[in-house]
This record gives sequence, structure tokens and C-alpha cells, in this order.
Amino acid sequence: MKRRDLFELGAAAAVAASPAPAAQKTRKPVLMKVGTQHNTSDQVLRVMAAFGVNHICSTLPSTKMDENWSAEGLTRLRERVEKFGIKLEMVPLPLSSSYITKSELPNIMLGKSPERDREIDHICQMLRNCARAGIPAVKYNMSILGVVRIQPTPGRGGAMYSTWNYDKAKQEPPLTEAGPVPTDVYWERITYFLNKVIPVANEVKVKMACHPHDPGMPKGKGYRGVETVLGSVDGLKRFIEIQASPYHGFNFCQGTVTEMLKTPNKEIHDVIRYFGGRKKIFNVHFRNIEGGFSNFRETLPDNGDVNMIECARTYRDVGYDGMLMPDHVPRIEGDSGGHQAFAYSFGYIQAVLQMLRMEA
Repeated sequence: MKRRDLFELGAAAAVAASPAPAAQKTRKPVLMKVGTQHNTSDQVLRVMAAFGVNHICSTLPSTKMDENWSAEGLTRLRERVEKFGIKLEMVPLPLSSSYITKSELPNIMLGKSPERDREIDHICQMLRNCARAGIPAVKYNMSILGVVRIQPTPGRGGAMYSTWNYDKAKQEPPLTEAGPVPTDVYWERITYFLNKVIPVANEVKVKMACHPHDPGMPKGKGYRGVETVLGSVDGLKRFIEIQASPYHGFNFCQGTVTEMLKTPNKEIHDVIRYFGGRKKIFNVHFRNIEGGFSNFRETLPDNGDVNMIECARTYRDVGYDGMLMPDHVPRIEGDSGGHQAFAYSFGYIQAVLQMLRMEA
């Protein structure tokens, strides 16, 4: 045998004996979609449809139990949205992220009976009417403080970023109108509400998506006498354990959750995996921050400390199939109502999801 033939035979044998390359990892499909929480005027819906934002959480139908919260009123809302090729995925309950004196149904969080029982009865009827109208989910807050911030600070290009620094915040007056609300009292009020409402959500099969407290405050210190029990990951874990239900979960504000973390870009993925793996993420506010716990600023999605593309991959990997939506965009001179900042954010999310679909 010639030397050349011997070499070629040996090379072929070596290739045959070598292990086959590992099969390429099959990526999970991208089930998420771009969503919004804008109002449902014809003008807005036309713009959203043009952007390919085909899923929406409406604005609040009404602050009280009236015709807009009837099954017929909610059905009319859903059908009008659907005429634009958009699906009404969710509506807010009249439990917004407002300071307690501006709350639509304040007695639930004040723990004032029998008034809170009447307000809870209204919430239960709203859930029943959503089910009759074909609306699969609602979002809500369990808030006393509302969204707490200090003065905005300048960011990229002079945009004004919503800012929080616990050490610089003035706690005046020292108590809210709710008075002292220590941890055990806050948990009692939350548990009382969930024990009455989640069984109804189970019955009618409507998901209830709760927004975390924004921002979380240092444990044991709180803010103006209030302990923000839904302002930490441990608190969120306790919250979902109060009622074992597939209809009990979160309006998962990624911005708010990263605000709870000392190293947001590193820690957020384990948090997404924990709640997403348990199917407790019903909606995502997809926004970014600079900084972390007790000291942060809210940015546009490409301009913060958190790698939003990697976050989107983590949502994909846990099988999340809900909406990613912009939230809390910076204020920019000349951008009335934040319309351009929101358009920028929609485009960013669309591009991220397009990239993930190409990866799949």
C-alpha cells in the first residue's frame, strides 16, 4: 500500500472513531407577544395595530361598579378592540397604584370592615363579569404608598429619569393616613382579600395579576410607617403561597423587581425562573433601570444596567406566553405624553422578539 493511501485510510478511521458532534440544542419557541396598557380609543388602537401591537390591557373601565363593569359593557369593550385585530388580554381592577387617599377602593388596604367586604364583593362581581365577557385576566395593586419617587434626574440626551434614593427621600409627614402598617398587619389585609377573591377567580377561570410594591423599602424601616411586604422577592414568594391557584400570580413589573435587587443584572434571571417556572407570571412590564435596591433611575430599555435581551431569553426558556409591554418611559422635552418614547420602546421589544424567533 502506498504511503498516501495508508494516510488517507488512517484519517478516515480516525474520523469514524471520533465521537459525533453534540446535537445542536433545540431552543424553545417564542410564545411571548408585544403588548400595551394604553387606552382603547380608536386613535390609539389604529396606531397599535400599525405597530403590530396586537395585544392590550385596557385602561380602567370605571372606578366603581357601574354599567362599564357589567358583562354587557365589558363585552362591548372587547368587541370594539377586536375590530382593530387586537386582543383584549386584560383589564385593570379599581385597585390602582395610587396613594391611599386617592385609592378607588381604599377600605381593602385600610382593613376597615364592613366597608372592605362591600368593596371585595364588587371585585368578585367584576371577575364574574369579565369571565362572561370573555376577558381572561385582570391586574391590580395592593398599595398604600403608591409609587414613591424623589425628584427626576437628567439622563441620556437630557431626558428626565424617574428616580428613587431612599436616603434622600423626605418621610414627611412621618405617617400616612393609614397610620402604622407593620408587616403582620399588611399581610393580614392581603390574606383577607386573597382568601375571599381567589376562590372566585378559580370558579370563573380569570387570572389575577398583582403588581409588586414599587419600590421596595428596607426591611424593618419601611416608609412613613408602612412596611412594603410585596417589595422583596421573599415577599413575592410568600404572596403566591397564600392561595394555591393557577389564577393567582403577578403583573410582573420587571422594573420594580429589579429595583428590589442589589445586583439586578445578575439576580433577575433566577427570579424570572422561580416565578415563570411556576407559571405565576401573567404579564410583564418590560422596563430597565440604572442602579439597584434603594437607589435607582428608570431608563429606556436599551440604556440601563440590565441586559434586556438576556431577560427575554429567560422568559422564553421558562415558557412565558404573555405580553411584554413598555412602562414608565422617561420624560423627554418635546415628546408630549411620552408618545415617541413609547413608540421607541415598542420597536425595541419587537426587535428583541424578532431576534429570538430567528434564534429558534
